[in-house]
Amino acid sequence: MDRVDLLRIFLRVAATGSFSQAADQLALPRPTVSLAVQQLEARLGTRLLHRTTRKVALTLDGQALVDRASSLVDEMQDLEQRFRPQAHAVAGRLRIDVPSRVARLIVAPALPALLAQHPGLEVDLGSSDRAVDLVQEHIDCVLRVGPLAGSSLVAKSLGSMELINCASPAYLARHGRPQSPAELAGHQSVHYNSPTTGRAAAWEWLEGGAEHSRVLPGAVGANHVESYIACALAGLGLIQIPRYDVQDHLQSGELVEVLQAYPPPALPVHVLYLHRAHLSRRVRVFIDWIEQLLVQAGAIAPGTAAAALPP
Repeated sequence: MDRVDLLRIFLRVAATGSFSQAADQLALPRPTVSLAVQQLEARLGTRLLHRTTRKVALTLDGQALVDRASSLVDEMQDLEQRFRPQAHAVAGRLRIDVPSRVARLIVAPALPALLAQHPGLEVDLGSSDRAVDLVQEHIDCVLRVGPLAGSSLVAKSLGSMELINCASPAYLARHGRPQSPAELAGHQSVHYNSPTTGRAAAWEWLEGGAEHSRVLPGAVGANHVESYIACALAGLGLIQIPRYDVQDHLQSGELVEVLQAYPPPALPVHVLYLHRAHLSRRVRVFIDWIEQLLVQAGAIAPGTAAAALPP
């Protein structure tokens, strides 16, 4: 077994925290996986894993190897793919992270088609509303919605996401339907609290070509989009939300769009990845795929997406 294969097996054990799970995922006998890690430790002259009867944990040297070996194995795998038939050119593990609602409503339902097109591809789908650390969490790329903070990551613009104002019929029956921002003084909102900072977002709208904002009163705040929408459905206040997120609720009448003439500013949508001289084919394929998928789902407007990455 060559060194790259030893590293591949070690990385899978590190990711699963289990020799048995790694063996199952790699379709190898458990003794083969255990022997591979032992051979790698002997070759490097250091212990990489703490082994107990219940779990496997990385040593400090093991963690350092994971940090360095992940990109090395990925690059080696990409190099091997370049000499295979194009139909099988995309293979290996792809680690991505996308907002929770995008994962549930858009990405997960479309994954069977992607995997059928690329049978050798394996996807680790992370879904959260927080800003993950690509380096620390070993993520290949992330989809982020909203303004970007400064970083060393490479950002590819996909377009912008339309937001709307809405509330439940029960809330509007109690408080009336606002016709202009001037009438917001008599209303409450469900606060969306940033998962990163904990701060509540202000109510924003476009009027006369300019952006405006104000802080609305509200008795409830949420830091997860699912909970945010659930609070609106419960009649707790007005919300500002991407249209695709609540399209089914709008069609069923569970939510009603308001202040259509004063929409919130659209949110920019980007894919972020680590700056590498040779971006893996898996990441390139995912970026082109998610871009088309978001347009087809109506999550970003057609025509706003940037050009595809060069091959």
